[in-house]
Amino acid sequence: MDKVGIAVIGCGSIGRVHMDRFQKLPNAQVVAVADTDQAALDRAKAEYGVSKAYKDYRDLLDRKDVDAVSVCLPNFLHCPVTVDAFDAGKHVLCEKPAATRADEAIRMVEAGEKAGRKLMIGLCQRLSGNSQVLKAHIEAGELGEIYYAKCGYLRRSGIPGMGGWFTTQALAGAGPIYDIGVHALDLTLWLMDNFEPESVLATSYAKFGPSGKGAGGWARRVPGGPFDVEDLAAGLIRMKNGAAVFLEVSWAAHVGAGSFSSTLLGDKAGADFGSMTIFTEEQGQFVDKKLHAPQQDNFLEEMKHFVGCITEDEEPLTTKDQIIGVQKALDGILDSAKAGEAVKVS
Repeated sequence: MDKVGIAVIGCGSIGRVHMDRFQKLPNAQVVAVADTDQAALDRAKAEYGVSKAYKDYRDLLDRKDVDAVSVCLPNFLHCPVTVDAFDAGKHVLCEKPAATRADEAIRMVEAGEKAGRKLMIGLCQRLSGNSQVLKAHIEAGELGEIYYAKCGYLRRSGIPGMGGWFTTQALAGAGPIYDIGVHALDLTLWLMDNFEPESVLATSYAKFGPSGKGAGGWARRVPGGPFDVEDLAAGLIRMKNGAAVFLEVSWAAHVGAGSFSSTLLGDKAGADFGSMTIFTEEQGQFVDKKLHAPQQDNFLEEMKHFVGCITEDEEPLTTKDQIIGVQKALDGILDSAKAGEAVKVS
């Protein structure tokens, strides 16, 4: 095919990011959009020149010029919309997290396999220049066996869409655990090549959001709307092979500058993602090995990879076992925090 026809379902903040990047690819074209908000549809048509706009996403699934859909909706809609798209024979790029529970993620994977179509989850941190370079060094065996990792995504003040779907448990499934923690956790598990969680001990708090503090600029706020999710969480995940991963994440907390981090410890060397440094030994001396990587647009690389998987019939970077493994770890964090004790991951 000359160009992959893309339909973007959900024209809010992240949907506009998808439209912008797809339009920059010579082998892709946004041919249709869907959103229940007429103003969002009008903005998409005006800004990106998309002529076909629908209030009901199901109306665009019958279009022959739509080869793939980009699902940019609240988390609780990821599974049903993805399954509907597969039933219509479309490929799917779905924003993170994959779903709100592992059984939904499994249903999405199985629907894609049944339809013979691609499923990719929008975990764009894997596609940064730093991630790709560090992954290559790890795959070359420089760290050896990675037995412990610490990762996190901390914001001082950055609650998205206060009072809207982001802060409503029934619609989002969780707060920063799902919104930004998934990025730090997924990147770390991917660097470790380990997606088999066994148990989780976690805790969570809501100290800012319930009193209206810590609001960020992302997404539309709904004054007086609910806040029944966490705004900070931390958890220790034990993997089936004995490795452990510690995750901490916040939308709002009394920290300094916000940070995205991933530190990995192996029996041959350690690595810090933030500083792009490998800590090792050479001839009995400690050596700090600084890595260098190209700067690139993660979202653009994500869309490029997805379209390439379709045109070249290749498997997406997010494989089915990885999608399910990450979701199971997320489930474990939520379940443990709610139970107040360690839980087994089924």
